[in-house]
Amino acid sequence: MNIFRIIGDLMHLSSILMLLWKIRATKSCAGVSLKTQEMYALVFVTRYLDIFWNFSSLYNSIMKIIFLGTSFAIIYFIRMKYRHSYDKEHDSFRVVFLIGPALLLALVFNPEFSFFEILWAFSIYLEALAILPQLFLLQRTGEVETLTSHYIFALGGYRAFYLLNWIYRLATEPGYSNWIVWIAGFVQTVLYMDFFYYYIQSKWYGKKFVLPA
Repeated sequence: MNIFRIIGDLMHLSSILMLLWKIRATKSCAGVSLKTQEMYALVFVTRYLDIFWNFSSLYNSIMKIIFLGTSFAIIYFIRMKYRHSYDKEHDSFRVVFLIGPALLLALVFNPEFSFFEILWAFSIYLEALAILPQLFLLQRTGEVETLTSHYIFALGGYRAFYLLNWIYRLATEPGYSNWIVWIAGFVQTVLYMDFFYYYIQSKWYGKKFVLPA
């Protein structure tokens, strides 16, 4: 554990809590991609299958339970409680083009060709791409709600701090290497760059946050 990992985890947690707050406070899931949320749930399920037998630390176990629980809570709100506000028409990204390549990469590039290691690698590759349906939805609708923009910014910030965490560990831990995580994390961070630019620009000039079509 180091300060970059802790900040990254807190930003990840805050992003999810902000999204839940947005949905509950407005009683609407407008602007939220169900497809992205379902892919994050798939990421957590495939990555945390070992939660029942692989105890690392109390902190680690609690975070796993929180991420799993909140992911399914968000999906419940979108699919059931506030489904009337879900923008199915614009949330039309074909996730097969994300899940398929992630699975193929996991089968070819993994720490070990075993069931659980392939699932772990799949979760890493899929997480790198899971935000794309959300960004695609916002680009199609144009204007982004404030809480939704804060959610995505915090989610991107979590990944940026994890990059710093990996750099720190590389510099301080002899023999540390995890190139699958590094490459996927770098790709994921790059996908947020355009969003970051328009988010910061909107805050700097005090304008509404609008993504170009």
